[in-house]
Amino acid sequence: MKRVVFNQKGGVGKSTIACNLAAISAAQGKRTLLVDLDPQGNSSHYLLGNAADAASVGAAELFEQTLSVRFDSLAAAEHVQATPFEHLSLMASSPRLEELMGKLESRYKIFKLREALAELEADFDFVYIDTPPALNFYTRSALIAADSCLIPFDCDDFSRRALYALLENVEEIRADHNDNLHVEGIVVNQFQPRASLPARIVQELRDEGLPILDQYLSSSVKIRESHQLARPMIYLDPRHKLTLEYVALHDALNA
Repeated sequence: MKRVVFNQKGGVGKSTIACNLAAISAAQGKRTLLVDLDPQGNSSHYLLGNAADAASVGAAELFEQTLSVRFDSLAAAEHVQATPFEHLSLMASSPRLEELMGKLESRYKIFKLREALAELEADFDFVYIDTPPALNFYTRSALIAADSCLIPFDCDDFSRRALYALLENVEEIRADHNDNLHVEGIVVNQFQPRASLPARIVQELRDEGLPILDQYLSSSVKIRESHQLARPMIYLDPRHKLTLEYVALHDALNA
């Protein structure tokens, strides 16, 4: 299963959701890969801490070697590294992804990630792909390579307005490039059950027939500690309410 976490709006929790779902898959004994395609590298730092800055191979190197004919090209597996967590591997991000994007677009390397993940298919049970907050080359590459798409949604009107265009973009890529792609669901993130606005917005989206998942993720300051310590919630505090919500979401997706 190859799952992309995508929203064109920033700050909706893409990296946090991708890393925590990947960590739960790994904690359950599944061979899991997280691919970080966001040049900001939030997922890479979440899983590696400061060691992410020293990563010598990763997504940038994978894409860069497609720009020229080389006899010493590395296999896809050589762009993957272990994390401190058993069964969880990472294809790390790099700021160089931003520099490479124009060249990759002009040379139409949009299918190279799909080819690399096909090469890795026998090595991993689950692949999670974190994407930039934009519909750019890397996001399109991820949607072309993935089986499904998860859309984080943080219960405000700005996110709501962007949601419809996002769904149209995913459908266009499915129709043009990836028949297997489907929207697995919209993940309600940072939900505050006592606030009336989030509940109203979510219910209206449900009434409009949008695929809102039943498992909501609460707002919690614990997630900041998780980021600072570079320990996803399942490793930081397995019994925390938010951890249990992530586990419920993960298990529902993979039932």
